[in-house]
Amino acid sequence: MSDIEKIKKEPAAKKPAAKKPAAKKPAAKKPAAKKDAAKKDVSIKKANEDVVYLPTLQSYYTSTVIKAMQEKFKYSNVMQVPKILSINLNMGLGDAKTNSKNLESSIDEMSLISGQKPITTKAKKDISNFKIRKGWPVGCKVTLRSKMMYEFLDRLISVALPRTRDFRGLSFKSFDGRGNYNFGIKEQIIFTEIDYDKIQSINGLNVTITTSASSDNEAYELLKLFGLPLREKPKKNEVEEAA
Repeated sequence: MSDIEKIKKEPAAKKPAAKKPAAKKPAAKKPAAKKDAAKKDVSIKKANEDVVYLPTLQSYYTSTVIKAMQEKFKYSNVMQVPKILSINLNMGLGDAKTNSKNLESSIDEMSLISGQKPITTKAKKDISNFKIRKGWPVGCKVTLRSKMMYEFLDRLISVALPRTRDFRGLSFKSFDGRGNYNFGIKEQIIFTEIDYDKIQSINGLNVTITTSASSDNEAYELLKLFGLPLREKPKKNEVEEAA
């Protein structure tokens, strides 16, 4: 028998069987304490997101001022009750065109007082008597609304105005006939945010409180309820006619 025939008759070598993959071990279960802690963290985060910050005067307006105004003026609807729309701060500088440091210092002071960056006001026309050209900087101003407005009003009433020299209350005659109130502050240093050692000069500023009131009487009562130190209006004495 030839060698070729012997090879054909020999049984073919068996291939080694493929190894089966090892069975995965079941994942270890997390302890219940960790799951509870994770749930608590999620609930705390959601609670913090749901909390809305309201300034003190804003919450006081909704809880107290609205009811008091309704009782006094007999409003049929809550939406008729007047409210404060905005507060405008304006500071004029006579030497802003020549003294740029004074202008920069005033802008920094205004931003500290209001918590908002002011804009630079420019002259609208040429004024030869004051040697001012159109477009030259003459001061700065800022308009506050919503939460910034209520926070500034709170600091103004409770801290700044009581620090005014020889303060005897604000005049009740400074309304413009449409429910808006204007008054001036002679020194910006009454605000605690201002560092007296870092100011260039003592400057005054004008404050305008814009309300939605339709008359000065309504605006007067509104600001009185907020706590603005307005002087009392003199009461008219009724003269009894002799019979």
